[in-house]
Amino acid sequence: MGKVYLVGAGPGDPELLTRKADRLLASAGVVLHDSLVSAEILGRVASDARIINVGKRARRKLLTQDEINALLVSCAQSYAVVVRLKGGDPMLFGRAAEEIEALRLAGVVYEVVPGITAALGAAAAAGISLTDRRRASQVLFTTFSRDTDGNAMDWGAVTSATTLAIYMPGLYYGEVAQRLLDGGLPSDTPCVIVSAASRSQQEIRWSNLTRLCAEETLPAPAVLIVGRVAGRAFQEFSAPFFGVFGGITAREPSPVLLRTRQTSAARRFLRRSV
Repeated sequence: MGKVYLVGAGPGDPELLTRKADRLLASAGVVLHDSLVSAEILGRVASDARIINVGKRARRKLLTQDEINALLVSCAQSYAVVVRLKGGDPMLFGRAAEEIEALRLAGVVYEVVPGITAALGAAAAAGISLTDRRRASQVLFTTFSRDTDGNAMDWGAVTSATTLAIYMPGLYYGEVAQRLLDGGLPSDTPCVIVSAASRSQQEIRWSNLTRLCAEETLPAPAVLIVGRVAGRAFQEFSAPFFGVFGGITAREPSPVLLRTRQTSAARRFLRRSV
């Protein structure tokens, strides 16, 4: 009986894989992957390994979850190293709990290998600190799907001090915006949509709840970040100190002004340190 590894593929850039994930891909006998795992990540799989796409796109399922569970158990009977490769982190919106339960019931040894979750990849691409203490006091990770009860989440619990990271917003930006507006968020609440974070196809769209309804849908995988931390004016002010974000360079101050700001800040720090 082999061992099953539930591996996080991260947001898509193979350089963001953990060393352990990279090693397992190179040694796996079979890899069962989600549809949104990037081609570059799959390129790290051993050339003689069997690669099986078990994901779904646009509600089209290649296999049901029960079939995936059964396939994992079956593969463990034939291969020493089985990799279940999931986008982002396997333990966050990755249905890992169902697969772990099936493996436990079948007596299959398993291990979880974490990855960088999509929201963190999107935040890094946009240059956003999800927990900027000046603008947010809490972070909420959630999903949006019309297949589930829209009332399952208490949208009214999202306050102006919340950073909301919505996985899989799909085609329904307008519905997301309306539920947040109905919950009491101001219409000018900033938001940003990040598509294909860390990949060559990466796109970033800055908006607010009023304009979100009219925004063009960006390709999956995408994350919608809502909250004051996503304020574009704040990001443009901060960018000269944090670098380039999301392939978009913020308006640069003059070199003299930038040096003056940095020198003044350094002097203040040194005075406090004496």
